[in-house]
Amino acid sequence: MSDADGIATGAADGIYVGLMSGTSLDGISAAVVRFAGAGERIEHELLAFRGSAYSGEQRERLASAMNCATAEEYCALSFDLGEWLAAAALAVIESAHIDSRVVRAIASHGQTLWHSPRRATWQAGESAVIAERTGVDVISDFRVRDVAAGGEGAPLVPIADALLYSSSNECRLLQNIGGIGNVTVVPPGGDVASVRAFDTGPGVVLIDHLVRKLYPGVRFDEGGAIARSGNAHAAVVATLLRDPYFVQPPPKSTGREYFGGPFADRLQSLVNGPSADVIATAVAFTAASIADAVRRYVHESYAEMVVSGGGARNDSLMDALRGAMRPARVTSFDDLYYDGEAKEAVAFALLGYLHLARVPGNVTGATGARGPRVLGKLTPA
Repeated sequence: MSDADGIATGAADGIYVGLMSGTSLDGISAAVVRFAGAGERIEHELLAFRGSAYSGEQRERLASAMNCATAEEYCALSFDLGEWLAAAALAVIESAHIDSRVVRAIASHGQTLWHSPRRATWQAGESAVIAERTGVDVISDFRVRDVAAGGEGAPLVPIADALLYSSSNECRLLQNIGGIGNVTVVPPGGDVASVRAFDTGPGVVLIDHLVRKLYPGVRFDEGGAIARSGNAHAAVVATLLRDPYFVQPPPKSTGREYFGGPFADRLQSLVNGPSADVIATAVAFTAASIADAVRRYVHESYAEMVVSGGGARNDSLMDALRGAMRPARVTSFDDLYYDGEAKEAVAFALLGYLHLARVPGNVTGATGARGPRVLGKLTPA
């Protein structure tokens, strides 16, 4: 059931598993979370978190499917991804030292293969396979209902930002830097009706693509060491910031379809210099795009940005972001709560909780949907 303010209470309380595979294609994040409704707030406890890295072959299959594949390849990939997701769920349940029979549901985001805002969205990862292998109910396909209701289908994390991570006395910006960057503007107390969010543009998708292209065998710029050894080209950053996406007002969302290989290749061609300069420029551009989005479209008074996602582990990117966001504080999510890599998996566990409570999981100020909707589809065990 839900209270008058739309916060889940009562019958849906319990333990959930959240599964997330993002645009960076690093692997599967899995979290075990206990939820309980508490008036206008939801109490949550992270019981366990695990990250399972994709093998090179798995990553290549996912990346190839985002470009073009046969119907047979798509079908096989969705079933195989279901197996990978199920294995990640069972592993994190074991890490939490609990019996799978006490898990209310597994909430699986799957892997986005295509996202066309307000038109169509496709997340692979067969829920029936997950349910069959784990013996637990599975809730999946969270984005499609919002898109069907005229929304962007993204970002969906803002409901967690509002209900779990708001400040009691000031407006807070929660910036996720996964493959794509997105910001949530959360008012004091986390009033969902006043929350706004949108995708700021690239997260680490450009940086990772260029590192893998220019430094064969290297998956990503660990700690930002490569970027730190190069020089960012300010003129290139300024040129790329004139891209039409950045002047499009929210609500808006984007993905690897837009800020993928061709965009990264264009950045490289504009730099026309040493490889380290290319990476440094990609870092500077990513930070500048986040700060530019905030300056353009966040009109609320704020003092702090809390950063999570893989980009928060890139020291060069965080330094660039701190410089671009001055005088606002830029803080790591890890320092305030727990491992920021768990945040999106926790968010989808929350969406599973809200689904069973029959409480809407979309924030219309973020997606632009016609109204609040209960998200996800249930596959019984």
